[in-house]
Amino acid sequence: MKLDLPRFYKASNPSKPLIMGQKKDQQYYVDFSSVRGSKIIESLQRTITLLSPDEPTCQLFTGHIGCGKSTELLRLKLELEQEKFHVVYFESSQDLDMADVDITDILLSVAAQVSENLEATNIKLKSSYFAKLFIEVANFLQTPIEINYDAELSINLGKITAKTKESPKLRRQLREYLEPRTSGILESLNQELLAPAITELKQRGKAGLVVIVDNLDRVDIRPLPSGRSQPEYLFIDRGEQLRKLNCHVVYTIPLALIFSNDGETLKNRLGGGLTPKILQMIPVRRRNGEEFSEGMELLRQLILLRAFPDRTSNERLELITEVFETTETLDRLCRISGGHVRNLLGLLFDCLRQQNPPISRDCLDSVIRERRDYLASSITDDEWNLLFHVAQQQTLRGDIQYQILLRSMFVFEYRDLEGNWFGINPALEETQQFKSWLNYSHQ
Repeated sequence: MKLDLPRFYKASNPSKPLIMGQKKDQQYYVDFSSVRGSKIIESLQRTITLLSPDEPTCQLFTGHIGCGKSTELLRLKLELEQEKFHVVYFESSQDLDMADVDITDILLSVAAQVSENLEATNIKLKSSYFAKLFIEVANFLQTPIEINYDAELSINLGKITAKTKESPKLRRQLREYLEPRTSGILESLNQELLAPAITELKQRGKAGLVVIVDNLDRVDIRPLPSGRSQPEYLFIDRGEQLRKLNCHVVYTIPLALIFSNDGETLKNRLGGGLTPKILQMIPVRRRNGEEFSEGMELLRQLILLRAFPDRTSNERLELITEVFETTETLDRLCRISGGHVRNLLGLLFDCLRQQNPPISRDCLDSVIRERRDYLASSITDDEWNLLFHVAQQQTLRGDIQYQILLRSMFVFEYRDLEGNWFGINPALEETQQFKSWLNYSHQ
């Protein structure tokens, strides 16, 4: 069985989540729920389909950026559609500037995506409130925006967002104008958009409407003039408004918020009392440092599936040397990734950029050194001290410095039967700074 190189290259691209609604992507999916500690997608799905099908739910989903959340959410979309729900999934980062987001930006983004999605299924939604608001906005901004009172909502919304996305000044002015009207925007969104949409969908035999807002976890952790960080302001201070949408909603939120002192407030205001679901890393070792064989086996399969999707798991193991010089080379790749899916595929992809399979140990080590040095170059002395604390205690505090460690992929979170624990990125364990600290601490 020869390796199909072009297909392998394409399947190994770390920037593309698996689109679970497409057969060609389904063949590459590996279910990690047995080693991640819980069946998260099943829990999100059951809440909507079994526990509260006719009452709106607002669920929160988080995890490290790049750990596979989008793939899991697209799987959730597929499973909800099989249960007859109409699902609007979108990546908020396509519409929003993640360094500068406000509550009205998110609400308008939801309005635009839902209306555009439903228009594609021939459900035309008109809102007199939004039509009037957009004409007022165009006049207020004093910039040429052609607003058509009778046009579909998504068209007028698209014109406004396109104009403001390219100009921070216009965006600021728009926010100042819309902020006092947030309650009116929410009310119109619910009564003129979501309610008629759900009625029409149910007449067509659908069970309801679900909106999945992906990539909001990428919102920058920048401090605002109030002293709050941008995520704290959006998801905690304004959380009650975000959960007022009258349909099922799943939001991705920054992982760092889970460790904030306001974690309980977040759960109650935005989650409505439901704890955010965390997609944990795939463990490659236990907290005592021993290798975790189940996690390693699944990561091997993730790589080998990309190479030989048409073979059985046992056949793939026999074909390892078609892709890697030795089995140990594949295992080194899995270990150094820390169980972070995008890290794993990113390292593999970097190897493939340098040589054709079978990938040599020298090539992999060279890629690892490059990744290690790139990561370490941005770590300050204070952050190294925090990292040493995490390595020693396997715990994380809620301080913003520790949140930066998570955000920067310096620290990974895992779960076992005892609960959560933290380990530093295995690539950083190969730096001279870490080795020196380790020798010193063991003296």
